[in-house]
Amino acid sequence: MENNFRSYFQPQQAQEVATAFAKHRVEYMFIGKSGAILLGYPASTQDVDLFPKKTEENGQRIVSALMEIGFDITKEIGRKIIRGNDFVQIKTGPFDLDLIFAPDGIESFETARERMIVVENFPVANLQDIIASKKASNREKDLNDLPLLEDFREEFERRNINEPKTALEIALEKIDRSKRE
Repeated sequence: MENNFRSYFQPQQAQEVATAFAKHRVEYMFIGKSGAILLGYPASTQDVDLFPKKTEENGQRIVSALMEIGFDITKEIGRKIIRGNDFVQIKTGPFDLDLIFAPDGIESFETARERMIVVENFPVANLQDIIASKKASNREKDLNDLPLLEDFREEFERRNINEPKTALEIALEKIDRSKRE
């Protein structure tokens, strides 16, 4: 008899995603509550939320990476991923995963990538973007989370004045180092 119990989001799941996505050169970032949890937010969630870049090539890389992790990607789901449907929910793998190609409240992937935070090799949307997305979704469960997320954001920013760095800051530092070498 199959066990329909799905576990809550675990850092190991994030590591599996990050490893496979790096191998397949997927452009993405963690978003939603799973992104906030990777930044230290004390909560739980039942799925991994990802904000991937919406291109056909990136979608093909996502399909390959997810299959490597153990997801059963049907032709229909594969087409949705490759097309970059706004929201693709996948429950046919080792954990539940949501691909959000067009999160509410975020202008574009490129804009979010400039503010993205890299923590322990995890690309994570900036807390301000996570909060903006939850506000714009107007879902009751997201709106209920907002006061705690806002408090966490303030504390996170106080504790991490210089760290972690955004992806843009890291890229600029690399360019600066290469010019000096």
